[in-house]
Amino acid sequence: MTGRTHDLAAFTTITYIIATHTVPPMTLATAITAFAGAMIGGLMPDIDDATSDFWDKIPAGTFFGKLLNPLLGHHRMISHSLIGMGIAGYALFLLFESMKHILLVDLHVVWWVTMIGFASHLIMDSLTREGIPLLFPLPVRFGFPPIKLLRTRTGSAVEHAVIFPSLIAANIYLLYVYYPAFLAFIGSIKR
Repeated sequence: MTGRTHDLAAFTTITYIIATHTVPPMTLATAITAFAGAMIGGLMPDIDDATSDFWDKIPAGTFFGKLLNPLLGHHRMISHSLIGMGIAGYALFLLFESMKHILLVDLHVVWWVTMIGFASHLIMDSLTREGIPLLFPLPVRFGFPPIKLLRTRTGSAVEHAVIFPSLIAANIYLLYVYYPAFLAFIGSIKR
């Protein structure tokens, strides 16, 4: 999937969580930081691609992408697996722990939202023909639907004309049906 689709998928996942779960009250700074975390998490598995949108969003990202690329193997390897998600989650946890006295936001919430964005990326990439190596290092790729020919290609007309509009429609539906939940969430944000 393209970076734009991953961004929208992460946003849709967060919209779904707000609509259907009890979200803890948070400050405006935490909500904004968590939103940014979801967007970054939605692109994070593409850390293994030096030209991905993930690196475009980080200062000197192209340099770091080219530096890390040989260490992570080619695209859609360890970073698109459960092991990669665990490593990324632990590294983020350690980073956030070191920053908890510097940043005045609830980094626990930011961590969860970032990891939800990460998971949305894996789900979206499982819809592509390549699938994902969910159980890396096992050489098995998982995808949905299980028949490879029924899956889409990254950047294809199906992604642009079906998947992306479906995500927009899902957001509209969630906002319409769960409008009171969104009002309650916005009302709970401490300014």
